[in-house]
Amino acid sequence: MVETAKSIPVAAMVEDVVGCKWSLRLLGILARGPARPSAMLRASPGLSAKVLNERIRKFQRFGLVHRRVAGERPPIEVEYSLTEFGGRFAELLAAVERLQDELDRGVVQR
Repeated sequence: MVETAKSIPVAAMVEDVVGCKWSLRLLGILARGPARPSAMLRASPGLSAKVLNERIRKFQRFGLVHRRVAGERPPIEVEYSLTEFGGRFAELLAAVERLQDELDRGVVQR
């Protein structure tokens, strides 16, 4: 059975997304606005095109990103943006990053 975004609990999505070091970076890039794959690669030194494509496909399965294709034949332009759900999801991850930052600065104690 193929899992759809509606059949996957949000907690499982968070676990899966946070499990890859590139996911937070890519969602952060997309939170700033639509981006083309080449721009995401340039903004993420060390990220391979293969891993980028895997992450984007997973984000699409989860309903986090929307793919927009412009043009009917090569060269076509592909751009990704967060869906409304993806924006809300990115806010959750940003809150986790803020909490980590506060821990690192000693603002919050464990």
